[in-house]
Amino acid sequence: MGKQQITVIGGVNMDISANLTAPFVHADSIPGHVDMGCGGVARNIAHNLCLLGHHVQFVSIFGGDAFGTMCHDQCEAVGMDLSLSELHDDARNGLYLCVNDLSGDMVVAVADTEIIDHITPEFLAPRLEAINASAAVVADTNLPTTALRFLLDECRAPLFIDTVSTAKAVKVVEAMRQARAPRLHSLKLNSMEAFAITPCGTVGEAAAWLHKLGVEHVYITLGAGGVLASSSEVREEIPALPVTVVNTTGAGDAFLAGVVHAFVNGSPFPFTARMGLAAARATLLSPRAVNEEISELLKN
Repeated sequence: MGKQQITVIGGVNMDISANLTAPFVHADSIPGHVDMGCGGVARNIAHNLCLLGHHVQFVSIFGGDAFGTMCHDQCEAVGMDLSLSELHDDARNGLYLCVNDLSGDMVVAVADTEIIDHITPEFLAPRLEAINASAAVVADTNLPTTALRFLLDECRAPLFIDTVSTAKAVKVVEAMRQARAPRLHSLKLNSMEAFAITPCGTVGEAAAWLHKLGVEHVYITLGAGGVLASSSEVREEIPALPVTVVNTTGAGDAFLAGVVHAFVNGSPFPFTARMGLAAARATLLSPRAVNEEISELLKN
């Protein structure tokens, strides 16, 4: 498998993760331990793809504060090409704060990602030639709707989008409806996001609705239930791999990285979803949002 160039466009945050060591109690101080590191959906996907051996162009905006400097340095250290990114001295870096319960599941999270609004069509246009030279392009919905629409209209490489959250997933529908000829190679979302952006009552119905919107491949993750992988020709519900969960943060990001990794190396749909599940499992085994051993775990 040769080294492929992949462009990832979207958010980079400082992640602050509070992991409880006692049961959650509303409006109370709870014992736990706090981890801090560089994260963000797009950044986590880019990190995983670097670990899987790809040349990754990461397109984002870093803040001029200490968190921005730390994130920029960490991205460079793992091998990301940041030549298409910018540092804005007068802006604060993205910040993601989450609280995880005793089982590792998220209780609540807050995302401050306003800085990513600076990624506009005007920001992307001079980078388009480099973006289109990629084997695949990945974007997240931290991007403004206008930027997503620009990518739908102008990106010639296969485009994969991660919906990030129920609040941000609607941007995909808005961008698709505004695009000149809406076609999207792949959309990854979870069941809550699927129900939030479609008028459907089942994940199968939601996948069919998204196909009619112009999405070629739909991956609806179902947590411990695995994933529904759907195209106009194939629909398969694939069970999750057995795992003792350490931490759920970053598992969805790893899933899409695994899908893209499989795709650029020639794997057919829906086998790409199986690689995604294997990558997600690797991350669930780690206390961090990215498992540095993902490439070794995917060999097993």
